[in-house]
Amino acid sequence: MKKCHLALGITHWVAHRLALPITCEFSFSAKDPCAVTLIFDAESERPVRWVFARELLAEGLTGLAGGGHAVLWPGTDASGQASLWVEVGAARTALFEIPAEPVATWLADTYTTVPRGQEMAGVDWDGLTQLIK
Repeated sequence: MKKCHLALGITHWVAHRLALPITCEFSFSAKDPCAVTLIFDAESERPVRWVFARELLAEGLTGLAGGGHAVLWPGTDASGQASLWVEVGAARTALFEIPAEPVATWLADTYTTVPRGQEMAGVDWDGLTQLIK
């Protein structure tokens, strides 16, 4: 089963002017083609894992996307490079700035694994129907 993985350094904005460098990991598996997993502070003793729609990530790279526990939007970092902002938590309590280019490249790779619109092509609908009878 094909998987896509990306690890990179990002910024956790702890406060308005307090930036903490951490690592994160994006992962995608054709076994769950609608979802991506994002692990914040991946190298720590207590990493935080978020699973959300792959389409949400795609939308967040180009415009404001999401609501509730996860909101994503494009921006630029202090040097003018494209970035992806991710705010997560029940009260949106954690804010992260992620370089957009490697994420966009990684996301494009996920679409070569499972093309957009084909996420449900491998579902055994007859088998699922039998489970609810």
